[in-house]
Amino acid sequence: MLDDRKSAILRAVVEQYVSTAQPVGSNVVAARDDVAVSPATVRNEMTLLEREGYLVQPHTSAGRIPTEKGYRFFVDALGDRGRVDLSEASARQVRDFFTAAHGELEQMLHDTTRLLTNLTHTTALVVGDQVSVAVVRSVQLVDLSPRVVLLVLVFNNGDVVKRSVELDAEVDPTAVAAAQAALVEGIVGRSWAEVASWSPPPSVDGTAAGSVLSAVVGSLLSDDRGDAARMFVEGTSFLAGSLEARETVEQVLGILEQQFVVVSLLKELVERGVTVAIGSETGLSPLSECSLVLSPYRVDGEVAGTIAVLGPTRMDYPETVAAVAVVSQRLTRILTEG
Repeated sequence: MLDDRKSAILRAVVEQYVSTAQPVGSNVVAARDDVAVSPATVRNEMTLLEREGYLVQPHTSAGRIPTEKGYRFFVDALGDRGRVDLSEASARQVRDFFTAAHGELEQMLHDTTRLLTNLTHTTALVVGDQVSVAVVRSVQLVDLSPRVVLLVLVFNNGDVVKRSVELDAEVDPTAVAAAQAALVEGIVGRSWAEVASWSPPPSVDGTAAGSVLSAVVGSLLSDDRGDAARMFVEGTSFLAGSLEARETVEQVLGILEQQFVVVSLLKELVERGVTVAIGSETGLSPLSECSLVLSPYRVDGEVAGTIAVLGPTRMDYPETVAAVAVVSQRLTRILTEG
């Protein structure tokens, strides 16, 4: 643990370095109101912080910059200082986005990725869990005409499937209602994989409701939802511009192209309860100069996916942590409430 003075000096170095990308000298730190000690005292304390691994001096006679350990102390201290709120402009942007948000889940996740990039000015990722494991929350059949019904499936991950199904013969609303009742009993609470293998009960064989169900099931079987999680990425140019070495940029962009690797990493971090992974904490050497800020979003209390921001270790942690938390909460709310 660091005493209050060392903590204030370390915090000052991190904030100044994030702002300027330049090594921070003792005079700059001493001039801050929250430090209030002489430059000589600051130099002594910075030397001790360097010995303890929180700071490093990149060049002789240069100022200091934070190490991974220094960033970790800074991030952990954010929680100790209480809730970090978004800036007023960013909070307004989030409110406006979710007030106007509508449409299918895939478009919602894509738009959310773009929102995060605009808020944080770095790379944003949103991952939706595998569709095949999502569970049907509700099902509805609507007779659009005597020979066409609209099938609407709502899943617990917020996904919605709408399908117009053409029937072989005209049916009346009573048959459509009976078919819907059979669907509700048969597939609500089941996963997509189970829905795809469901068969209408023998009791409807030869009835009008049975013909409706056969057409609906045939339509469902033609839809290959797949087992891959959906991943959306925005703002890679921001990240490329913030990393100095071209080789590092290429390695990081290469990781982002490997969807399985990214999805697995986010899932592992969420399961461990990690909200900020700094440098080597990600477990991937190409991301050693990067940090991940992440949070799961939920539907009906169940984790349905993850939103994350990937940026340089020299990122604005307070604003980024607040942005990810708020967007996760608002996405959870809109997908749960529908």
